[in-house]
Amino acid sequence: MKHITFYLDVISPYAYLAFEKLPEALAGHSYSVSYKPILFAALLKHHGQLGPAEIPGKREWTYRQVAWLARQNGIDLQMPAQHPFNPLSLLRLALACSTSGLPNRYVCETIFRHVWLGGGDAADAQRLQALTTQLAPPRDVNDELAKIQLRANTDDAIARGVFGVPTFEVDGKLFWGLDALPMLKAYLDADPWFGSGWGLADQVGNGP
Repeated sequence: MKHITFYLDVISPYAYLAFEKLPEALAGHSYSVSYKPILFAALLKHHGQLGPAEIPGKREWTYRQVAWLARQNGIDLQMPAQHPFNPLSLLRLALACSTSGLPNRYVCETIFRHVWLGGGDAADAQRLQALTTQLAPPRDVNDELAKIQLRANTDDAIARGVFGVPTFEVDGKLFWGLDALPMLKAYLDADPWFGSGWGLADQVGNGP
């Protein structure tokens, strides 16, 4: 049985769509998943990049595309009232729901749907309080451990070469994005292409 580490940030609509699509995309396979919340903004800072929602034109395209992809995949999605927003409280809540720093699927699902269903303000204080009451985390969401775990998860992701969300790691291989799910499935299917095709990128030299 293969183990998948799912690096996610609830600020990403692509991470939400991939989360919802994963069970269907990998149906018939025996696998386990660890859900690992990270701070997407820290990845961007590390790599010296702007997020899609920070670039005029790309921002509007992103929202249109994710609405289309949700429709095509039969997934409910309504844009939150404000985007981008600060996801720290939501990420720390997810971590506070587990002593290990790896929240279960129910916790991730509940927080993703808090953001991407209903069109509300994901960072609204009253909504956050209601969400916290619903999830009833065993730890204080503002304790130092949740902050440490989020930082450690993000540092671990960077060290492993993660540059965006969603990213799935299996056997040290990284699969990035919603559109990587078919490729991930092919790897789990033991597609022979991975014997030679995976290393092709290492053979391409950098340009001047």
